[in-house]
This record gives sequence, C-alpha cells and structure tokens, in this order.
Amino acid sequence: MSDSTDAVFRLPPEPRWPQVVQDVAYLTRGRSFMHALYRRFGTAFSIRLPFYGPAVVISDPALVKELFRQPVEAVRGAEPNLGLVLGPGSSFGLQGEKHRRHRKLILPQFHGDRMRAYESLIEAETMEEIAQWPEAREFPVQPAMMRITLNTILRGIFGAEGAEFDALRTLMPRMIKLGSKLALVPALHRDFGPLSPWRRMTSMRAELDAIFASLIARAQADPAPDRRSDILSLLLQARYDDGEPMSHSDIGDELFTLVVAGHETTATSLAWAFERLRRHPRALERVVSEVDAGRSDLLQATVHEVLRTRPIIDAVSRQVVAPSIALGPWTIPEGHTVTVGIGLVHENEEVFRDAREFDVDRFLGATPEMYSWLPFGGGARRCPGAAFANQEMTVVLRTVLRELRLVPTDARDEPIKSNGVVSFPGRGGRVVVYRRRRVGTDRHASPQSVRSATLPA
Repeated sequence: MSDSTDAVFRLPPEPRWPQVVQDVAYLTRGRSFMHALYRRFGTAFSIRLPFYGPAVVISDPALVKELFRQPVEAVRGAEPNLGLVLGPGSSFGLQGEKHRRHRKLILPQFHGDRMRAYESLIEAETMEEIAQWPEAREFPVQPAMMRITLNTILRGIFGAEGAEFDALRTLMPRMIKLGSKLALVPALHRDFGPLSPWRRMTSMRAELDAIFASLIARAQADPAPDRRSDILSLLLQARYDDGEPMSHSDIGDELFTLVVAGHETTATSLAWAFERLRRHPRALERVVSEVDAGRSDLLQATVHEVLRTRPIIDAVSRQVVAPSIALGPWTIPEGHTVTVGIGLVHENEEVFRDAREFDVDRFLGATPEMYSWLPFGGGARRCPGAAFANQEMTVVLRTVLRELRLVPTDARDEPIKSNGVVSFPGRGGRVVVYRRRRVGTDRHASPQSVRSATLPA
C-alpha cells in the first residue's frame, strides 16, 4: 500500500560507486553486474540505472508479490521508451485506467479454444521450415525459429497472406532491429534528417500502417467475419465495456506490439530449449519418448524449466508515482524505479532447490508459482500473449522432436549474450539433426499444406 507524504524513506543498501561507474557496469556487463550485487547485498539493493535514475532491484517473491499488487495509483509501467517506439495505442504506452481497459479487451483473445485453433498453423510452419534443414551438419537453430515465429504471427495474428505477407516478412525484422535500438537510446527519438534512425523508423511505420489498413479493409469486407480467427479480426469485432470499438490506429499499435513482444522472444526461448536439451541427453531421451507416445506433460514441464533457467528478459520494472510505497521493510519514494530481477529470482536457492541445475522434472505435475516464475513478467502488465508463446513453444518442440533426431553434445554451455533487449545463446543454439522419417508423410502436415492451413473459428 502507499505511504503518506511525510513517510521516512528507507531504501535497501547500494554500492558506493559514482553514477558513471554504475552506468558503465550496467551497460557493458548488466547481467553479471546484477548478480554480483545480489551476492553482496541479497534480495533487495539500490542502484542508479541509465535512463531510469534511482532504482531498487528486488528478487524476493514476497516483495515481488507486494509490488505487483500495488494499485495503479501507486505505480505505473516503466517502459516509456518502448511506448514511444510502438505507438500511443500500444500496451507499453498506456497507463492506469486506460491500460486496464485496453488489457481487458486484449487478454481474452489469447486464451481457451482460440489458442488451440492455432496448433495446426504452428505445426505446418514448423514442417515447412525443418524440411530445409541439413542432416549431419551443425547449424544455428535460432534463425529458423525466428522464421517460424514470424510467419506464425503474420498469419495467425495479422491474417496476412500473399503480397501483404511477403511485405510484412521483409519489413518487420528491419523495424524490430531498429526499434530495439531506439528503445534503448531515447536521445535518438528525434528527426535529424533523412538518414537519422527516427526518420527511418517513421518511414517504415508509414509502410506498416498502409499494410495494416489493407488488412483491416479486407477483414471488414469479409462476408463471414465470425469464421475468422486471426487476432486482427477478433480485435475489430471486440468492444470495450461502453460498447466502443478499438480505433484502427490503436489496433495497428497493438499488432506491432504483439510482433515485437512475441517474435524474437519466443524464437530465442526455442533456441535455448534446443541448446539445453542437447546438453541433457537423458532429459532429451525422455521427452522424445513422451512425444512418441502422444503425451505432453514432460514437454510442458521442460518448456517451463527452459524459461526459468534461461529467461530471455532479465527484468521488469515499475515506476513509483505515489508519494511512496512500502515493500517489506523498505519505503520507496516517488520517482524511483522498482525492478524485478527475473534471473535473480529464478536462481534464488531459497525458492528453487539446486536452482542452477536444469531439471525437467521440476515443474512436472505442478503449476509454476506466479511470483517466483516470471518469464512473462507479472501483475497487471503480465504479457498478454503468454499462452500463445507457450503454445508455440510446445508445438514447435513436439514437431521437431517427432520428425528429427536431435543429436546430444558434451560441448560447453553456450554463453548468455544480450542485445540490450533479449538474452540469447551466444552461438545461436547450434544443433545437429537426422531425419527420423520422411518429412511430409500422410500422418503429418506437409510443407505445401502451410499455404492452405486454416484457423478454425
């Protein structure tokens, strides 16, 4: 709960280093820097973050729970740079009641039967991709996962095909790459001329909006809109509590957000899944046996453990907008950022026994606890596409392991690298595969079936 304005602020300990030293350490060695502070100070410490200023980093699930339960009047999302890049109608750009109203409309589109409807599409995209994979030669799997996840989003979320699909498949990776840099450096959010990053971004966004307008017009002209299951069509049909529809510009901003939040992230998590399974041959053998038997419990537990041991997003943050808030013994003043160290929580030995070990049985028959398992964030700003990402990971892994033999390795773990947005396998998640059966038999989707894969209503 929020404290009164005359509260005495009590902050966790902090390193006695100049701001510039903390900035350099965070920007150049962010993950190891945070872990060093965790080892020194424990589950709560203060720090000064570049672009955010004074911050408190927490990794105790009890404190995480308190933070995520703060009212919207006390804390707000701390991703203003992303909101500027993605647009004012993006979930990242909205705050308070506007965000709550928006989320209430978005969230139902990613649950229940609607998620199961995408299974055949995800499998077909995977089958088309793996048909091109070489045998007996090591290659990085992350680029392949990027293609699968992007194609799935463009077809399943945008409802794109033909020329629009081809245009988006070329445009979106360029926008995501540039947008990630702009989100990290707010000073670039100005038009310095034709070659400036912001001018290039606004030009590409104009292209994107034109494609969105075409997709929206086609969806609205469909004589049977109730038979469409792409997210764009569902958002066009959705209504706020007062009966008002989403504006087309807000739909465009949210669709762009869903690509940014769900493309590279899910692809990278899949690359980590292959990297982890290759280095744990017994776990790989058990998962393959389960897939062959038509079961999925261990596969789902494996996905949960991959996301715990290799979270691709290392932190989520809230900014204090009340005079102060109380978190356990600490009193955090207005203007401070409170950051949840996701990797720190996941490696907390008091939360997870043998936390640094990859154990596919850890979540077998158990649902991860919402304040200690945080790959999708938490609270009112938890990723609305979490169910979609989970579905995508399980279907892609199941399809690959059913069709191909993944060769184990005794090579060292791939290093954890970061591009400032996601933490990815330093060598791209390298794999060696052999075909278990001919890709494209009658039992399974063929590469050609991707173009005709339908989404049940």
